[in-house]
Amino acid sequence: MKALPVIIAAVVVVALVRLGLRRRGRGTSPRTGAAGARLRGRGLLGDTGLVAGREIRERVRGPVFRVVTVILFGAVAAAVIIPTLHAGTTTRQRAGVVASSAPLEAELHDLAKSAGLPVELVNEPGLLQARAALSASQLDMVVDGAGKILVKQPISASDTSARARYVRAVSVALGAQHAFTQAGLTPQQVATVAKAKPVPVESIQPGRKSRTTAEATALLGVILIFVVLTQYLTWTLMGVMEEKASRVVEVLLATVRPIQLLAGKVIGIGAVALAQAVALVAFALVLAEAVGSSLVHGAAPLVVAATLAWLVLGYAFYSWVYAAAGSLAERQDQVQSLALPLSAPLIFGYIVSLIGASSGTPSLLVKVLAYLPPTAPFAMPTLVGFGEATWWQFLLSVAVTLVCTLFVAFAAAQVYRTAVLQTGRRVRLRELLPMLTK
Repeated sequence: MKALPVIIAAVVVVALVRLGLRRRGRGTSPRTGAAGARLRGRGLLGDTGLVAGREIRERVRGPVFRVVTVILFGAVAAAVIIPTLHAGTTTRQRAGVVASSAPLEAELHDLAKSAGLPVELVNEPGLLQARAALSASQLDMVVDGAGKILVKQPISASDTSARARYVRAVSVALGAQHAFTQAGLTPQQVATVAKAKPVPVESIQPGRKSRTTAEATALLGVILIFVVLTQYLTWTLMGVMEEKASRVVEVLLATVRPIQLLAGKVIGIGAVALAQAVALVAFALVLAEAVGSSLVHGAAPLVVAATLAWLVLGYAFYSWVYAAAGSLAERQDQVQSLALPLSAPLIFGYIVSLIGASSGTPSLLVKVLAYLPPTAPFAMPTLVGFGEATWWQFLLSVAVTLVCTLFVAFAAAQVYRTAVLQTGRRVRLRELLPMLTK
């Protein structure tokens, strides 16, 4: 399964983020003691802006942010540089030629160019000497003009390396030469057959084109959205829980209203998330250009813009849910029990969209999920990358997500205002249902 390595890589990154958050959750920052004092001032942006600025400072200055940022930038650098290094490791092959002739050597050179494999031809006096040199690793393969090809290790049918393609091409070409000889063709007739052009093949229906840069960009965008959302939504959950457990929220609510505090926290953490995502994208593009990598070469601007837009929309939808859930708990073990059900829609949408982007054809399920707010941040960028979404479909999905986000924000504010000051136990959601149904 092609998507499995990508899924594993994303899970590893998320596990590292969760590990850092677990260590962070063992204590609160000493800076939170002065939080109320810093919020008593007023600025042009109002109380919400002050809370957002405080969240930005707290997150950026924290050691967890720095560690996670280094890990993400290191992962991006590895993804860009490693394929470039691997692409440049093709070594020159030494091919021993027995019963050599000018036409045979010319064809061996032409086939090497077609396979993208540098080959050095070495004339051998006989097959026994060539076999001995092959056994001693002085040669990589032996081509006998009489009709035999020798390699040191077997080449499997699934081997698609340049060397394997070259060996197969030489085998076909040598077989064709022997067939020409057995048919009694003259050299002129052999040359005419060798110059034959393939007959064009036309289809009566349009076929599926190969993966474009837009589709590749969509695949990377889905991974970026999942990693960033998982990281920062968990931070939102942990931040609310820590403020409730340390009673800092009581100091803050003496100065600002609950909706201002909640909105400021969501906006501040979201600003840090967007800034980090933009920095990662810019870093990948600049590094790929510097090292000559084709991983993000020609990345589709429309898909990049759609990815960043849905990163913002996805965070806007989920952040209220995670913030409200954080107000229900005040201990680390309670947060862990809330994290799995909250992340289930994220994981489902991510896996389905990732499989669709990797398979080359988005399924009907992906097209349906593109209009559901919990999964649209993953499914809609995938459809944009494949050209399966028109402008009005994109705007329709955005409109549905924005409307649902407003309802979710209203409900989350109600839950937060009621539950954040209830300490000593975990607040059950069923206790808040009567208030939400009023």
